[in-house]
Amino acid sequence: MRFMYLWQTPGWPGLTWDANALTAPLARARLAQGRMLGLAGSLGMVDLAQLQLSGWAQEAVATAQIEGEVLQINSVRASAARRLGLAHASAAARDARSEATLDVLQAAVGQWDRPLAEEDLFAWHAALFPTGRSGLTRIAAGEWRTHAEPMQIVTPRIGKPDLVHYQAPLSADVAAHMHVLLEWFNTVSVAHGIDGLVRAAVAHLWFEAIHPFEDGNGRIGRALAELALAQDMRSDKRLFSLSAQLAQHRAGYYAQLQAATGHARLDITPWLQWFTGRIEDAFVAATQQMQTALARNLYWAQVNGRQLDLSASQRKALARLLEAQPEGFAGGMSTEKYVNLTGTSRATAYRELTQLSEYGLLARTGQGRGTRYALVIPAQDHA
Repeated sequence: MRFMYLWQTPGWPGLTWDANALTAPLARARLAQGRMLGLAGSLGMVDLAQLQLSGWAQEAVATAQIEGEVLQINSVRASAARRLGLAHASAAARDARSEATLDVLQAAVGQWDRPLAEEDLFAWHAALFPTGRSGLTRIAAGEWRTHAEPMQIVTPRIGKPDLVHYQAPLSADVAAHMHVLLEWFNTVSVAHGIDGLVRAAVAHLWFEAIHPFEDGNGRIGRALAELALAQDMRSDKRLFSLSAQLAQHRAGYYAQLQAATGHARLDITPWLQWFTGRIEDAFVAATQQMQTALARNLYWAQVNGRQLDLSASQRKALARLLEAQPEGFAGGMSTEKYVNLTGTSRATAYRELTQLSEYGLLARTGQGRGTRYALVIPAQDHA
């Protein structure tokens, strides 16, 4: 018999890896995680809530984007804000796809402190496909796949046979495969000599190798990884988005999955190295968001400390310019842009921009129609 896929390897599912080869990437990821958590302690409640909102929204949009589905960020943010109890969330209309995606993520991360059962995975899958359809196709929602035909990942080719990238275990064997995976997931831990980040990477790959559902395996598999990371952190707080990093490296993500599952080889060291790198990227990105939030807080503390008589429109313009940092406002702020942004008259816009320049909050360049204003960031006291 010619073995072609990971699950056909003699000894499956005894996945192996080179612990020494993971020492450096794990150290980098843990260092990035420590910086992220340390900085989170410096954020106020409002900023921390906004960071969690951003984490939920990014994760939902990105995990759908990886599968080619587009969710509107405003709708997702509104749905996430409702779940976080933020006051401004109630007026926005609900979008079924956004709600379904967030239902899965929230259910996954929210059960970090209890074992995972197949009924949980069924509930996630049913939430993802509430109508029992994937597009126009009716699927078995909330249960393992049962169709007799092979579960394949293919690239269709006109005039040629489809290019088969991967073929999963037979549907009749899915329940047995998933029983073993869930038993491993609920028992293995740091106490068994496995790092929590490695556990998340192994669980995701193992799940994708089985491909237990008719559709939605990518999103459910990534939710499983999110659960593993929540268990590693022992918290359901969303400070980072792993799927946002996987989406940025979408081609590499699929290539690494195919390389790990498309060969009869139990050593998955390259996959673990790559996936750990994406977790590190997620921690770094969250840290950068926190640094931005802290820099904005410092800016307003310095501005407010001067007790300037700023109008609401001036504060709005400064906030928009601050939001555009560090790249800066595209083309610079002009009187016309100020009018469009704040809704003031042209005369008021000119007067308020001039005043902000005189206060030293904006730097003015050019003349006439070419006059532009750029934000001045006050020097920070590092004493």
